[in-house]
Amino acid sequence: MKSWKKLTSNYVYKTVFGNLRNDQCELPDGQVINNYYVHEYADWVNAIVITKENKLVLVKQYRYAAEDFFLEIPAGKPEGDEKYEKAILREVREETGYITEKKPILIGEFYVNPATQTNKVVTFLLEDSYKAFEQELDTTEYIDVQLVDINQIEAMISNGEINQLFTASAFYMYKSILNERTV
Repeated sequence: MKSWKKLTSNYVYKTVFGNLRNDQCELPDGQVINNYYVHEYADWVNAIVITKENKLVLVKQYRYAAEDFFLEIPAGKPEGDEKYEKAILREVREETGYITEKKPILIGEFYVNPATQTNKVVTFLLEDSYKAFEQELDTTEYIDVQLVDINQIEAMISNGEINQLFTASAFYMYKSILNERTV
């Protein structure tokens, strides 16, 4: 199997949120796609944050594109050349006030939508977390922190209380780790 060839590439726009690129591509059989749009977004990090009391730290916030409130795990983008591990510790502290003395455990790294997006989500597990700080939110962030018993999460996903894909997938990656630990 051969890869596609980029013939031309032009930016439709560039913003702090991401860029939109319009490429002309040649397929392995010679077909040309004149307008293939690629969304360039930064990678982001998120984390399953488990407290010492075995609660999951969730954040509730309004998501403009979906026009609704969502219950999610803490997440954000690395700043500058910040490594993923440092970025998630900072994001969790800023959004929730929670920290941990334990090293974050990488539980997954996946491309979001490789057909049209360049970014990936890097998921960590933070264990034995505890609240040590107040939130340090950006001026555009309005976040409520909620602690939920870890044993309730699967039901919350099933009944739609948690309906954000990256939160659900992170939970099931975490559950897989728990299963491995008990074997």
